[in-house]
Amino acid sequence: MFGPERDRELGVSRPVAPPFHPSSVYAIPDLDCLERISDGTDLGYIYARDNHPNGIALAARLAELECAAWGVVAGSGMGALTATMLAMLKAGDRIVASDQLYGRTSQWLGQELARFGVTTTWVDSSDLPAVRSALATPTRVLLVETISNPLLRVADIPRLAEAAHARDCALVVDNTFATPVLCRPIEYGADVSIESLTKLIGGHSDVTLGAAFGSDRNLRPQVALVASVWGMSPAPFDCWLTLRSLPTLALRVRSAAANAREVAEWLRHRPDVRLVAYPGLKDHPDFELAGRMLDGAPGNMVAFELQGGRSAVNRFIRKATGIPFCPSLGDTGTTCSYPAGTSHRYMNPAEKVRLGITDGLIRLSVGIEPLDAIIRELSRGV
Repeated sequence: MFGPERDRELGVSRPVAPPFHPSSVYAIPDLDCLERISDGTDLGYIYARDNHPNGIALAARLAELECAAWGVVAGSGMGALTATMLAMLKAGDRIVASDQLYGRTSQWLGQELARFGVTTTWVDSSDLPAVRSALATPTRVLLVETISNPLLRVADIPRLAEAAHARDCALVVDNTFATPVLCRPIEYGADVSIESLTKLIGGHSDVTLGAAFGSDRNLRPQVALVASVWGMSPAPFDCWLTLRSLPTLALRVRSAAANAREVAEWLRHRPDVRLVAYPGLKDHPDFELAGRMLDGAPGNMVAFELQGGRSAVNRFIRKATGIPFCPSLGDTGTTCSYPAGTSHRYMNPAEKVRLGITDGLIRLSVGIEPLDAIIRELSRGV
């Protein structure tokens, strides 16, 4: 049913919840309309791999939160990163990347992107002189994370943007651990912000999505084209679920961050804990920077190292059964991950040691449960 007949189904009322559009194809009135949709004169849809109403609605709402000029939603966080990089790069280009990135990002840069003739130079993004030195060689993109995975170093985005732009280089920031609630990289001078919507923004472990946001409107068509022709398009239902989650995003992020601060303090006093990494602790190297960059709440992620290495981690997982061991983050409930065996599994062992990704390291994604319930579960394993 189309047109006025369809409108009459709703009468004079309209739904409060946004509609879900599962259709893979859309009927077009005529060839003239096809041309107007294709050239962007009219808003319309042809084939869901190119775009669809749920994806467009989600991208627009998120772009507002990110204070960005545009947004493109992709089928995963890695899809969003890939679409962005392929839109910005060509064979022979060079990237300078933080040496503290999500393991799959590092693997993609070092192995997959290298196959297309793009080289990557790794640098400690907390060392601004080292970054400036690396950028002295012509570079197309500087890639960092707002809060690094897994040891939670905080990027000084304004200074990194200044260093990049002084060399005619674009700054791309993976903002997944912070979300636009705590940091909006575009406002600090980044050219592109990447979010894995699978994590805190989706927030319920039931979607797989990513998104890219930018300040230059001319980049959006290129990113959207790559996402379509490389098959990185998002599922309409996942977009609908994520749009439904946005009204509670700030509440969830700030509640989880408040719990994380208390959890980090509690872990510091456990005899079997060798190290606690949390930007809200005064002994964290980026404590002051986090206070400036992260809107008063240094996130919901806490990393800690157990005495006893892998066996101690295994014991923790088996005893603290109320904290599921699942290699992701951002659920409403607290979960844990093991970077050495999951997110950074394929990293060179010597590089893991250099970065502090030991066999005893656990990464907690702290949830919004009552704090005493989280501490009770942790105490069973620590």
